[in-house]
Amino acid sequence: MTAIQWDHPHPHLLNVTVQDQHIDLMRHTNNVVYLQWLEDVAWAHSIALGLGPAQYEALGHGMVVRQHELTYIQATRLGDELVLATWLTHADKLTLQRHYQFVRQADGATVFRGKTHFVCVDIAQGKVRRMPEAFFSAYSAAVIPQVS
Repeated sequence: MTAIQWDHPHPHLLNVTVQDQHIDLMRHTNNVVYLQWLEDVAWAHSIALGLGPAQYEALGHGMVVRQHELTYIQATRLGDELVLATWLTHADKLTLQRHYQFVRQADGATVFRGKTHFVCVDIAQGKVRRMPEAFFSAYSAAVIPQVS
């Protein structure tokens, strides 16, 4: 395994292996699978920060996607072992920004990068609302310092 060069320090990591069900007609991982992996690693990170689905329900608020930016750099294929990394790069009382970098373990190649802009909504009304203090405290504490 080659040493991984992360885009930012201290990523939250999730390991995945490309399975048969991930492969499309082009014999590589289907683009939609990357979107699922974004959600998987984002939830894993949020849960590690103490904000899982149960806390969202209890507080009546949740973070929903407003915009994704997805960059597919290299194809991944059946059996590839990947490390999915994510970081929070911005948090204010209404929004979060999360960055992602997916790396193939075998050669350390970055195969994918992405960003997601989230907004906080009231679950019952579906309207944009300020984050509950528990959200803002946990998420803002996890924002990485910006490096120029």
